[in-house]
Amino acid sequence: MKAKQKLREAVDLLLVRGCSTGAEAYGRLLLECVRTNDAEQAKRLQSHMELQSFQPNGTFLQKRLLHLYAKSGRLSDALKLFDKMPLKDVSSWNVMLSAYSKLGLVENLRAVFNQMPTRDSVSYNTLIEGFVGGGCSKDALGLFIKMQREGLEPTEYTHVSVLKACSQLLDLKRGKQIHGKIFTSNLKGNVFIWNSLIDMYAKCGEIDQARWVFDRLVDRNVVSWNSMISGYLKNGRPEKCLDLFNEMQLAGFKPDLVTVSSVLGANFESGFLEEATRIFKEIKEKDEVCWTTMIVGYARNRREKDALMLFGEMLSENVKPDEYTISNVVSVCARLASLDHGKVVHGKAILIGIESDLLVSSALIDMYSKCGEILNAWIVFQMMPVRNVVSWNSMIVGYAQNGQDQEALALYEEMLQEKLKPDNITFVGVLSACGRSGSIEQGQKYFFSISELHGMKPSLDHYACMINLLGRSGKMDEAVDLINSLPEEPNQLIWSTLLSVSGVNKDIESAEMAAKCLFELDPLDAGPYIMLSNVYAALGRWKDAASIRLLMKDRKIRKIAAYSWIEINNEVHKFVSDDRTHPQNEKIYGELNRLIKVIRKAGFVPDAHLALHDVGEEEKVKSVAYHSEKLALAFGLINKPRSQMPIRILKNLRVCEDCHMFMKFVSKIIERPIILRDSNLFHHFVDGQCSCKDYW
Repeated sequence: MKAKQKLREAVDLLLVRGCSTGAEAYGRLLLECVRTNDAEQAKRLQSHMELQSFQPNGTFLQKRLLHLYAKSGRLSDALKLFDKMPLKDVSSWNVMLSAYSKLGLVENLRAVFNQMPTRDSVSYNTLIEGFVGGGCSKDALGLFIKMQREGLEPTEYTHVSVLKACSQLLDLKRGKQIHGKIFTSNLKGNVFIWNSLIDMYAKCGEIDQARWVFDRLVDRNVVSWNSMISGYLKNGRPEKCLDLFNEMQLAGFKPDLVTVSSVLGANFESGFLEEATRIFKEIKEKDEVCWTTMIVGYARNRREKDALMLFGEMLSENVKPDEYTISNVVSVCARLASLDHGKVVHGKAILIGIESDLLVSSALIDMYSKCGEILNAWIVFQMMPVRNVVSWNSMIVGYAQNGQDQEALALYEEMLQEKLKPDNITFVGVLSACGRSGSIEQGQKYFFSISELHGMKPSLDHYACMINLLGRSGKMDEAVDLINSLPEEPNQLIWSTLLSVSGVNKDIESAEMAAKCLFELDPLDAGPYIMLSNVYAALGRWKDAASIRLLMKDRKIRKIAAYSWIEINNEVHKFVSDDRTHPQNEKIYGELNRLIKVIRKAGFVPDAHLALHDVGEEEKVKSVAYHSEKLALAFGLINKPRSQMPIRILKNLRVCEDCHMFMKFVSKIIERPIILRDSNLFHHFVDGQCSCKDYW
């Protein structure tokens, strides 16, 4: 600090005097600017030199000044000085290359390189590194070949950069060729190159080859261990990752935060959540990567609340989240349909200036869509400066899920006009929208366009959408014919879809066929048994329904419990059918019974055929009266009685016909929207109507 202060005082004195000083004084001051890395004083000194028409002998001082400007990121000053230099040798050109490379200005970098009268290995290394950093890895590899054709020998920096390019492109063949050249050169003992080889093989999926290189590396450093440890994790071998971590410690190497982040991830992958938590708590200084690893680990292990709590702790520790952190936390909010938390995270993204990031914006669109706030999703989509296929998919699928089928299809057509190529997810959204609107002709047009216009092979997901569309339009024979024409063996999704539409059409023959296939594919999955039992019950075939339940009992198959949850004041309340455990139990049932009386007077008739047992009519009515989503609704009305905001309810299974009709009647009585998200789609109940048009 004292050196910089003295330098400033010296330059101030020079400016006050106003007169020119000698070459030696200028040189001494300029070199002091370089030594202290003070570009500001250097600029003041340069301005004084130009004012006094002082021209230094040779290019030494100009080159040092040019390097200082470039190093300090003052590209404009560097460029002006460079243009004024009477003599520009290759090192001067290289300084400009380095400046553009560090700023990621790939096209400027390319232009300067093409203007160079002569180039050396530093020029090529700088350009190759800049191309790799700017995502132009193919160009980097092409330049690597050109460099050798011009007779320049690649250095260790060259090889590190081109191996990174191979990693980015997953170009294993080229990576092996470069490995071969390294083996025959005098660089085969260079630890930086070996580390790059380990990383390249790991990222290209050749983890055993990466280990072969690692085992033959004599002078390992922490980066060597980290590359191998993270490689095991990325290749789905977390147990090897943890074993190598233990070896690393036994070998006397101290793990850094990169090591720890990989180990945390490996523990989560292995299901050792408590061990990951223990390790994390022992870290004294945690970076954003450690925090993010923990948040993502909790989220992937269905511990969403822990993920949100940890994100709050991360912010309280003044650790700045990046785009990856924010997008993952937003996804947690989407899974919970926690709109309040989602809005808070959105606000944080705006504060730190990353709300327009592709990853974050796409996650926000998905979150708002899954919270039933499709207008907010559209606003985020509209404000994106740049959109990719993921962004368009999020919006198209969001529209389809929320019953806005025509908006989904219109957006798809707009996407095509923007010359974006749709992918598999795009067509799942488009075909789902067609299915919910019941447009067979339009659905078939889009289905055939997958292969005929876009050169893609329809996936089983796409076939399932078409089976759903045909089945729900009453064309069961065509749905079965489509299954018989499949180019590959039908999977669980195909047969589950057929079983579902068979229930809608009460087609017992198709239902039995689909259920039989599902029993064979996964004998312990309770879903098909319950669905088939429901079909039997709906047709009044009580003995058959009872035999299915007995079969489940014999095979020890546990039924998935249906439950619903609602968030009030940032607290989640969960209910099961006929739940009597909530502290507000009496108020909830009092409110629900009141609603039942009111809507029955308005014409609501309970759908007793949904009862799964052959009992009296009154008992059948009671069995469907207190389903979990009805209890959640009553709880919401008790705790937010005067609000005009929608009541948001989530259910882990599909809503039944009785509850669906119940919600329609209640939405008209209370004059307030009800948004119910079940396992299939969203239902927006407004003034007695549902966005799904009675499709579920």
